[in-house]
Amino acid sequence: MARAGLPVMGAAASAAPALPTVAPAPGDRKLEIPVTGMHCAACVGRVQGALEEAPGVKSAVVNLMTGSATVAFDPAKVSPDALVERIRSTGYGAELAGANASAAEDQERQDAARRDEYLEYRTKGTVSLTLGAILMFLPMSLATAWVQLAVTTAVILWAGRHFYTRAWTGFRHHSADMNTLIAVGTGAAYSFSATATVAPRVFNAAGVMPGLYFEAVVIIIALILVGNALEARAKGQTAGALRRLINLQPASARVTRSEVEIDIPVGHVVRGDMVLVRPGERVPVDGEIVSGASAVDESMLTGEPMPVLKQAGDRVVGGTINGTGAFRYRATTVGVDSVLARIVRMMKEAQGTRAPMQRLADRVSGVFVPVVLSIAIVTFVAWYLLVADGGLVRAIVPAVAVLIIACPCAMGLAVPAAVMVATGRGAELGVLIKGGEALERAGSLTTIVLDKTGTVSEGKPAVTDLRWHGQSGTDEATMLRFAGTLEASSEHPIASAIAAYVKKRGIPVSVASSFEAVSGRGAIGVVEGRAVSVGNAALMGEWGIDPSPLAAEALVLASDGKTVVFVGVDGRLAGLLAISDPIRATSAEAVMRLKALGLEVVLLTGDQRVAADAIARAAHIDRVVAEVLPEQKRDEIARLQRAGGVVAMVGDGINDAPALAQADVGIAMGAGTDIAIEAAAITLMRSDLRSAAHAIELSRATMRTMRQNLFWALAYNSLGIPIAAGVLYPSLGLLLSPVLASAAMAMSSVSVLTNSLRLRRFRPV
Repeated sequence: MARAGLPVMGAAASAAPALPTVAPAPGDRKLEIPVTGMHCAACVGRVQGALEEAPGVKSAVVNLMTGSATVAFDPAKVSPDALVERIRSTGYGAELAGANASAAEDQERQDAARRDEYLEYRTKGTVSLTLGAILMFLPMSLATAWVQLAVTTAVILWAGRHFYTRAWTGFRHHSADMNTLIAVGTGAAYSFSATATVAPRVFNAAGVMPGLYFEAVVIIIALILVGNALEARAKGQTAGALRRLINLQPASARVTRSEVEIDIPVGHVVRGDMVLVRPGERVPVDGEIVSGASAVDESMLTGEPMPVLKQAGDRVVGGTINGTGAFRYRATTVGVDSVLARIVRMMKEAQGTRAPMQRLADRVSGVFVPVVLSIAIVTFVAWYLLVADGGLVRAIVPAVAVLIIACPCAMGLAVPAAVMVATGRGAELGVLIKGGEALERAGSLTTIVLDKTGTVSEGKPAVTDLRWHGQSGTDEATMLRFAGTLEASSEHPIASAIAAYVKKRGIPVSVASSFEAVSGRGAIGVVEGRAVSVGNAALMGEWGIDPSPLAAEALVLASDGKTVVFVGVDGRLAGLLAISDPIRATSAEAVMRLKALGLEVVLLTGDQRVAADAIARAAHIDRVVAEVLPEQKRDEIARLQRAGGVVAMVGDGINDAPALAQADVGIAMGAGTDIAIEAAAITLMRSDLRSAAHAIELSRATMRTMRQNLFWALAYNSLGIPIAAGVLYPSLGLLLSPVLASAAMAMSSVSVLTNSLRLRRFRPV
């Protein structure tokens, strides 16, 4: 049934185009492989390089924070086991995750591995630190020198063994990383001290006073291990949001099978099972309510604390919390296809992606270690040749300090730590961000384009005004009953809005004895033996009904972008109803916030100009582009980009798909959750435009944190290396010991992680 005067709204504008997708090459596969033992950007580079060189690998992304490698490959050319062996050949640990492991099991495995890593580093670091302290207070003698040699050798072989084995592996593969710097630095000090203990005459013959640095070697290894332990614990904290999300799903579900209610593990629930949810319980899996009703807390999805009333026919999502009622529902999506599982998967993928800013750290790290080795050599030679009282002993100390302080751990953590914490915090706020690239782009936006229907407006036509014509001989309630009964026979959006309005008023309707849709005008029929017509002025005129008594009011309503529908009963005008798509209660506030962030706000819609202008006025939007098709929306986004704008598009993820794909950042409203999670760069789980502002604020806060992390990581090395090399020694007599250098190196990584963890306290304005 076509209605004259109906603005073209949202999905009704045209047939929904297919969502843009990036199809993988036939036969390609994507795999995430947990990797252990990485501590710096150079470690990441070594693993990634080894994977990229494997035959059949299309792309590889290695993430230091998540301790994982995401590999796209052709299984016909390389197997998962071969990829694991590639990683192991670089000196790092790797294993395949269980093929059928749930998200909870996979996360528990990762948490357990990180706990084990933390405990191992803490134990080795504590024992080594204690032994180092003891060595510092031993009296200097030949006997104690041999004791120090034995203790230091034991520490190297037990606590620090992995530094040396990984450094040797890197040497064989012509690469260098943090382990290289540590192994060379401590190895040089150990070799010097061991030679002085075992063969002191070598030094005496050269006229050099041999020194012992056993305690320095032990304490350096200890402090690096303690720093690794603190780093592992902080990494575990960054995964807190993901862990809490996974734990939302209950362990069991009560289902009805063979007319008997039984409790089964949630992983055993299958599609079509009838599930019972009692008061206070979490919903086990996604489904549709069959009987009963309750208020459900969906804050885990939307960030909205107010419970939502759910009744028969409504959808419920696994992980949400039931209120005081009880209901039965039919399971519709389970396992990896559920909303919660898809959110978890998207978050893990987001945390495993790289922000463009990471490329800077990667480029620096690629040349960093070789440059540091060169500086250490120059430092040794300079001290040996230029310092009068230097000699071999004096030359070794600053060279070792340079190697130790220069470890690029902080640089490798600077960007991924911020991305991981920010995406987790975003999920807690109901904002799902697909990785570092989307996060970084959102921070540099200049323009935000808003779809009208379902974004700024509710997306559901509703009766907003009622005018009853008192001279009609039909009272208001009767007029509404007749209109509601007639429109109940139609599936048109306006008819549905009228029927819903009548129902909301508590007015009972009957069944029309006849019904006919009049194309472009409205509908006519017989209700309770009375002739009823509902439609525009043209329809009224065709049936001899004069709409002029309400024409002035109809004109005012129409000028506000509302669709006016007259109601006639037995040939006389009974009244009119005005229908519009009302603005969301929070849209005006959201637009003002977006403007305060310095963004140009544009309303882009397929609706008629008058309707678009009315919504724009209510939402305080200054610029409107109306009456455009989906393809034209995309063209408008492209035009803004050509003008130099960095553009975000906010829409429902279906009709707006071409524009979402064209935009620098596509943002989908929560009403399109199922599709939007897969299609958009950012998904707002709550259908509230303020969440778009929250996403941009979070992005900008994250970008500030990334810049701070990179600045301090680079500044730390830029300042620390010259001091360790001894540039302040001639003027101030200041020389950094290797022990202090190792402590500073460890704290630099911890400081970067601590700075990133501040994003957990992010609060939108």
